[in-house]
Amino acid sequence: MLKRFLRDENGATAIEYGLLAAFLGVSMIATFIALEGEYTNIYGSIETAVVSANSP
Repeated sequence: MLKRFLRDENGATAIEYGLLAAFLGVSMIATFIALEGEYTNIYGSIETAVVSANSP
């Protein structure tokens, strides 16, 4: 029974997928935080262009 338990790898696969999902989530959040200033600048430029285009 102990040998069969040690050979069973079903739980290991679920843990690996969980770790992979966690790593991807953390890396996405870190990327968004790192690029936050760039996004703000881009959307600020777009806002300025739209406002000036709508001004008489």
